[in-house]
Amino acid sequence: MTHSPLLRSDQTLFRDPDVFEFTYLPDHLHHRDAQVRELAFLLRPALRGGSVLSAVLRGPPGTGKTTTVRRIFREVAEETQQVIPVYVNCRHNHTPLAVYGSIFKQVCGYPAPLAGRYLDDVKEGIASRLQDRNAALVVCLDDADELIPAGTYNLLLYQLLRLYEKWDVRKAGVFAVTSNLGLNLGAEADASVRSVFHPTEITFLPYSRTEIREILTDRVRQGLYPRVLPAPLIDRIAQIAAGEQDVRVGIDLIRQATLRAEKDGRRRVTHADVTAAARAVTAPALRARATRLSEAERALACWIAERSRDGADMASGAVFEAAQEYLPVGKTTYHEHLNALTKAGIVDLVPGAGRGREVRLRYNAGDVAAACKAPDKTCKIPNWA
Repeated sequence: MTHSPLLRSDQTLFRDPDVFEFTYLPDHLHHRDAQVRELAFLLRPALRGGSVLSAVLRGPPGTGKTTTVRRIFREVAEETQQVIPVYVNCRHNHTPLAVYGSIFKQVCGYPAPLAGRYLDDVKEGIASRLQDRNAALVVCLDDADELIPAGTYNLLLYQLLRLYEKWDVRKAGVFAVTSNLGLNLGAEADASVRSVFHPTEITFLPYSRTEIREILTDRVRQGLYPRVLPAPLIDRIAQIAAGEQDVRVGIDLIRQATLRAEKDGRRRVTHADVTAAARAVTAPALRARATRLSEAERALACWIAERSRDGADMASGAVFEAAQEYLPVGKTTYHEHLNALTKAGIVDLVPGAGRGREVRLRYNAGDVAAACKAPDKTCKIPNWA
């Protein structure tokens, strides 16, 4: 009798499924040593009785900003009582009361009393705890750009950085985190805030494919049983995540592909599992990229996708010439829109035959067409002039 390759109903492929949650803090932060050193330098004055310095952490999504801050905050909390680190998710907390309520709970260890509905009461509770411990406060405002449309960015920065003026506490530090590369959080501060907010800018560049592979290999080692995910499939997942410039895509892809294999009762993840999971994981990212394009850019992306799906010549010049059949468009405008699709991460322009370049989709052609189609489900090229 041969051994069955199928899992029993009580078996699993996951050694630790939490490893593939976005909130998981890994044992080792790969390729972020420079950023950790900069943050540690900003925290160091507080260990000598001073105040924490402020910073702006900027980088695309999935480049380790949040994980790096939460990891160093955990180490600080474990090693010293002189600094109280607080993490606030501004997507969920963007009003002053919500932000201070989150700070109060983390500083004091329990929620703000229901009676403490007035901000000054909550602030006084925070200040009292800081005085009792003679500790410095550092607040990470993750997705701080969410505070700008809420109209609370300058107000919160001003109040947090000037807590020391009303209560006898050390000056707080603020780590403002953003994934919006087109936004300068320092410039968004008004004059009254800039007088006390002098942040060091810390940049988080996208991980390379090799770096992503190392990160994913470590997660697989911790989170899956041996031989569940073959090395060639980790390579393929790393390539997909590198194309998205987001390591979280790779982490989620591993989780989804493994769940698919486990659901089928198989002991190994297959190429088909990765392919199916990739479309489910990358589709939301593609839709998000498409929504940031203009109508004309979406129409061009849709038309390129349909041309690619038909197996037509994808040389940039040939694509331009073929577009003339639908609408006369100037070469300058065409290249402007093509460059916009490149910056959005929907197409790549790769060297082709001779001196030309080939237009190559980063995503499945059908998925691009679906994400970029007009509401009537057709690919229309509007007036680009």
